[in-house]
Amino acid sequence: MDNGVRTGVIEGVEVISLRKIPDERGSIYHMLRADEKHFVAFGEVYFSKVYPGVIKGWHVHKIMTQNYAVPVGMIKLVLCDLRTGSSTEKRLMELFIGDDNYCLVKIPPGIASGYKGIGDVPALVANCATHPHIPHGEMERIDPMSNVIPYRWDVVHR
Repeated sequence: MDNGVRTGVIEGVEVISLRKIPDERGSIYHMLRADEKHFVAFGEVYFSKVYPGVIKGWHVHKIMTQNYAVPVGMIKLVLCDLRTGSSTEKRLMELFIGDDNYCLVKIPPGIASGYKGIGDVPALVANCATHPHIPHGEMERIDPMSNVIPYRWDVVHR
């Protein structure tokens, strides 16, 4: 990839398979428990609805660890390691999560994250964050169409 950016696994990012328990009444979707080894702390839980084709990002948190799960719909989640000196500095990681791949993605501070709604229904993204949202100073926003992070959000026909 151009600009020295590599793709693959990013140090500190964890992808944990989650359970869906269906029966004739509906389903239970597990997300995160305080007694799991990958649990850090509880700050807040929030949900974000994203329409198909819409991009939300880039966001870089300075202290917050994010824990994303998508119980409804699908997203393309893209991460970029912006931590100076990290063994995976400048590396991109692309994940498709939601109905077809129900999992928890743990994103440490210093990793830029962005996502795009894919498919034909809105997606619901749940984030169990380690800190409450702080409106100014804790998070940096980067335009998803800028060249700061060299990633194209277009559909790739492979």
